[in-house]
Amino acid sequence: MEPSFYRRLADDALAGVDLADDRCLAILTDPAVDLLPLLNAAYEVRHAHWGKTVQVHVLNNAQNGKCPEDCSYCSQARTSEAPIEEYSMKDDDEILDEAQRAYEAGAFRYCLVMSGRGPSKKGTEQLAHLVRRIKETYPLEVCVSAGLLDDDKAAVLAAAGLDRLNHNLNTSEEHYAEICTTHTYQDRIDTLRAAKRNGIETCSGLIAGMGEPPTDLIEIAKTLRTLESESIPVNFLLPFEGNVLQEATGLTPQYCLRVLAMFRFTNPAAEVRCTAGREFHLRSLEVLSLYPANSLFLDGYLNAKGEAVARTYQMIVDAGFEIVSDRQVADLLTEALAEGGRLDETPVELLDRPGVKTASDLHPTR
Repeated sequence: MEPSFYRRLADDALAGVDLADDRCLAILTDPAVDLLPLLNAAYEVRHAHWGKTVQVHVLNNAQNGKCPEDCSYCSQARTSEAPIEEYSMKDDDEILDEAQRAYEAGAFRYCLVMSGRGPSKKGTEQLAHLVRRIKETYPLEVCVSAGLLDDDKAAVLAAAGLDRLNHNLNTSEEHYAEICTTHTYQDRIDTLRAAKRNGIETCSGLIAGMGEPPTDLIEIAKTLRTLESESIPVNFLLPFEGNVLQEATGLTPQYCLRVLAMFRFTNPAAEVRCTAGREFHLRSLEVLSLYPANSLFLDGYLNAKGEAVARTYQMIVDAGFEIVSDRQVADLLTEALAEGGRLDETPVELLDRPGVKTASDLHPTR
């Protein structure tokens, strides 16, 4: 591909021009589009909006399993036979302790995830109470992933100071019924719009590798641009044993990087996060994800472990990027190494319990 192709990608993104579908498709599928100049162009856009910074997020699975939904990618779904430990909402002190560990580990944002269709009125008020306590105690941004919300519940969380609501689209509208039947794509759109109407930033992304064609990923990217999602987590499917979806399709290290680049060009100012599957699917090319993406999860996901904390921080620093943290990076590295490379107690405590898959079975956020 001629150098002008990559130059135009960067220039159009920097000018806010909507990327044409045929160019998106070329990024994903055309072998004439070379990976390194593509990533260089994506980095130019990333750098214009985020510099060399990397935001680190820590996830707390505050309520696990017992979900009535049938999302086929999820180990907490009613249709899954994955060997996870089910538990109700953790108590406030435990969640606050985990927020402290997240802060001490250098997290910029602390993400609370609850299983289930959506919180009740009482559950929403409990979440609001937790958000207030966390923000009063630690200099952390807080994101909540709690399923479907309406305006009334979004208003309660907004009043508590919630920074972001996570609710992933996961796939395109056309493909949605193939991965879930207990709620609709429109239900998810409505939840995101309720958050926006009440002044809460939205975090919404996708899971690649669920059998979708590349055009579906393009549709999701364009939809998220229209919704003005401030944060886009890009997950790459790694199914748990026992889930309905048992195989990721079409995911190679280069394809994963192309997906990240396409989302950077289509959503130039968004926080693009390389999330589940980063370690497994990108393999030796993992560090290159930082060129289109400007954030990642540290250590754990929902029901599986990520890589060691020290290794992840070292990767970021070695590549010349800057970790966004209230703490000194040298201190973070020293402490992570002293603790054997992982958080003293991983934010997802069940990861160290028997019967739960680790390492190669990473799982995305909701």
